[in-house]
Amino acid sequence: MTKPRIPAIEYMRGISMLGVVGIHVGSQYLSNPSPNLALVAFFEIVTRFAVPIFFFISAFGLFYHLDLNAPFDYPAFLYRRARTVLVPYIVWSIFYMLHYTVLFRDTMLLHLNVLAKYLFFGFGSYQLYFMVILLWFYLLMPLWIWLVRRMTPARLAALFVMQIAFDYWSSFLFNAYAIENTYLRALAVNRLNYWVMHYLFIFVLGGWLAVRFDAFRAFMERRRRTLAAFFAASFASMLGYYYYLILVRGYDAIGAINTAHQLCPLGVIYTMAASIFLFAIFTPDASPAALRPALSLLGRHSYFVYLAHPLAITYLGFLLERSGLIMTAPLAVAFYVGVVLLTLIAAIAVRRIGESVPPVNGLTIGVWK
Repeated sequence: MTKPRIPAIEYMRGISMLGVVGIHVGSQYLSNPSPNLALVAFFEIVTRFAVPIFFFISAFGLFYHLDLNAPFDYPAFLYRRARTVLVPYIVWSIFYMLHYTVLFRDTMLLHLNVLAKYLFFGFGSYQLYFMVILLWFYLLMPLWIWLVRRMTPARLAALFVMQIAFDYWSSFLFNAYAIENTYLRALAVNRLNYWVMHYLFIFVLGGWLAVRFDAFRAFMERRRRTLAAFFAASFASMLGYYYYLILVRGYDAIGAINTAHQLCPLGVIYTMAASIFLFAIFTPDASPAALRPALSLLGRHSYFVYLAHPLAITYLGFLLERSGLIMTAPLAVAFYVGVVLLTLIAAIAVRRIGESVPPVNGLTIGVWK
């Protein structure tokens, strides 16, 4: 039986996409030698839930439509996921590699060994590593089904503690450069690009809540104020940690955002709080009606915008550079809006072309109809 659609998933996908764009625009804004610290916080700290929450959404969607009591058709599952994620990943990776080869006249990217390395780690463009991790989650799907079947609130809490400990070790204690073997060192140095362990808790949480959606929805209705307070507290803690690093510890903006990120202990808590809070405010009876069309539009085209926005950042950046303009705070905000609008318009246009030429949508966003 087909389950009813959950608008919150689409809305959260759009919000998360806006956050990912913000993170990457924030990196451009840091070219300003004296950036506005509040704007840096908005681009680089407030948005830190954006990448992990995509794993929460992905797991929720997978498990919401999965019957845990029925046999799992692993080959069919991989075939569907390959069409929706692997094919667009390869297409966009090769596109970006060819694009940068032409743009920077660097033919190194055309070598087969370089191509294999870039595809394995998601080096084709800086946003593509997410798809590599997602593909590893798909490959290990039988393991996640086994975990979700056996998960209890106590075990979930233990997994949460383990996640904080593991991410702290990986982010702040593990020295990958101490490994002598060249290949093992490369695997360790680039671990953030494919180690699913960094996002295991948020993925399992999404799956666990999906198979208990009725209870989860009732919990959200009863505890909406509590969830809002939890989110506000985690939000304030992330911002407070960022300002503490700068104002007390003497970090510069780059050092602060490289410390107060989604894998630091507060970042893991913030991700969980944001995931549940956004779900609560975007449930059908709680979502603001005036925002629904815009949220739906953003969610519908979030995949393409996510995949294409580095192009807009690159060429708008060239435009600023040739104009001799420094990216001030107002320009950074305008830059962000411009990137979102340009890629959103492109997404709508390509989607319409794909309606007449179906392979276009299949190759770019994995929609095969």
